[in-house]
Amino acid sequence: MAATPAPILSNNPLYRRRRFTNRLMLGLSGLALGSGLFWLAWIIITLLVKGGAALSPALLLESTPPPGEAGGLLNAIVGSVLISGVATLIGTPIGVLAGTYLAEYGQRGWLAPMTRFLNDVLLSAPSIVIGLFIYAVYVAQVGHYSGWAGAFALAILVIPVVVRATDNMLGLVPNSLREAAAALGCPQWRIVLFISYRAARSGIITGILLAVARIAGETAPLLFTALNNQFLSLNMNAPMANLPVVIFQYAASPFEDWNHLAWAGAALITLLVLAINIAARSLFRK
Repeated sequence: MAATPAPILSNNPLYRRRRFTNRLMLGLSGLALGSGLFWLAWIIITLLVKGGAALSPALLLESTPPPGEAGGLLNAIVGSVLISGVATLIGTPIGVLAGTYLAEYGQRGWLAPMTRFLNDVLLSAPSIVIGLFIYAVYVAQVGHYSGWAGAFALAILVIPVVVRATDNMLGLVPNSLREAAAALGCPQWRIVLFISYRAARSGIITGILLAVARIAGETAPLLFTALNNQFLSLNMNAPMANLPVVIFQYAASPFEDWNHLAWAGAALITLLVLAINIAARSLFRK
C-alpha cells in the first residue's frame, strides 16, 4: 500500500518560512501595484486640474491663438492625427512583414538573429537621434520642414515595436497548425496568411496599437522634422502643427493662457495613450 503523505503542520519551520516569504512577496507586490496606480492617478488628476480651464469645445474647434486671445488646439490635433496616421501606415506593413520573415522563414542562418539584434537596438534608440537622422537625410536635402519628414521619423519608431510584436506572436502559434496545413498541401504563403496570421491576429494588432501609443507623445523627432504651424494645414509637404511640439512651446511660454492650453494638450495625449493601452490589453486578453 502507498504511504499516506504526512500533513503539513503549522509549527513546521520550513512551512512557516515559506508562508512568511509568500506573504512578504504578496505584500511587496501589492505595494508596488498601489504605488504605480497612485502616481498614475496623481498625473491624470494634475493634468485635468491644470488644464481644466482650457478643456472646452473650443479646444477641439479652434486653432491655436495668439497670446491673450481665446483659442484651442484644432490645428495641432489635426496635424498629429495626420502625421501619426501616415507614420502608422508606413511603419506597420514593414514591421509586420519583417516580423513574419523572422518568425516563419528565419529559423536558420545568420540574417534573422542579426535582424533581431538590430531591431532591439532601434527599439531602444533615443527618439531625438531618429529626428536628427531624418533631418540630415530628408529635411536638409529638400530645404524645408514638413509633415512628411515627421511621419518618416515616427514611422522608424513604429517599425521595431511592430517587428517585435509580430515576431513574438507568430512564434507562439503552435507548429502543429502549420504541419496540419502543410499535410493538406497548403503552400507556405497560404499557411502564413490563413493560419499564422489568424492565430496571432490579436497580438499583432496589440503591438500596432502600442506603437501608436508610443509615437503619440513624441516631441523630439518632430522638432527637427515637422516643426510647427500656427494655422490649420493639411499640406504634408509644409511645416505642420502637432500636439507634442505645441505643448513644448506653450509650456515654456510666459503667457498663462498658453500654459493652460499646454496642460490641456498634455491631458488629451495622456488620456489617448491610456485609452490605447487599455484597448490593447483588452484585445490581447481575448
